[in-house]
Amino acid sequence: MGRTLVELFYDVISPYSWLGFEVLCRYQHIWNIDLRFRPAFLGGIMQQTGNKPPAMLPKRAEYMLKDLKRMGKYYQVPVHMSGDDFQRILATSSLAAMRFVTAIDMTNPQYLEPLSREFWMRFWSQHEDISQPENILAVARQAGLSAELSQKALEMISSPAVKDRLKETTAEAIKYGAFGMPAVVAHYDGEPHLFFGSDRLELLGSVIGEKWLGPVPSSKL
Repeated sequence: MGRTLVELFYDVISPYSWLGFEVLCRYQHIWNIDLRFRPAFLGGIMQQTGNKPPAMLPKRAEYMLKDLKRMGKYYQVPVHMSGDDFQRILATSSLAAMRFVTAIDMTNPQYLEPLSREFWMRFWSQHEDISQPENILAVARQAGLSAELSQKALEMISSPAVKDRLKETTAEAIKYGAFGMPAVVAHYDGEPHLFFGSDRLELLGSVIGEKWLGPVPSSKL
């Protein structure tokens, strides 16, 4: 049987995307899947679908604080959040960061995984900015990109090619039914199956005929 294509539509402003990203990275060597990272813009999805950030609803924000703490521990991902973070998050645009990630995806996709991880680490673990050019370059350096590659990608973020690619990927996520992130699309039995959220990966495994081994599976099987 052929490998199942699994697409992960994500934005580094989304902590739940980080959880889903890390678990799928672990399973790409265990399940019979081809994992494809699809950097998209969460702000565009929210705007076009009429969705609102969880932090906008006080009770949901309160729950999210507890939930992320539990999920981070269970998934073994160093996501840290406090009540003071909501204003910082709502005031941060991920557009430049996601254009930068898109530029790297178009030119040096081998860096896509470490680069995305470093953006999440900086914003969700170290609580530092990811929107300004100097901070984007700091993330790239941490991910192992050369100064030359990083500078080239930074210059590309204002190009129509990069802007259009990010818009197209975001539109594709919406076409599959996404209304938030992470949006995971498994192409199985000739049709796309959308799974929303980092807590639906066990169900994803069930649909594509793969065994769920918990969020931190051992590859020695």
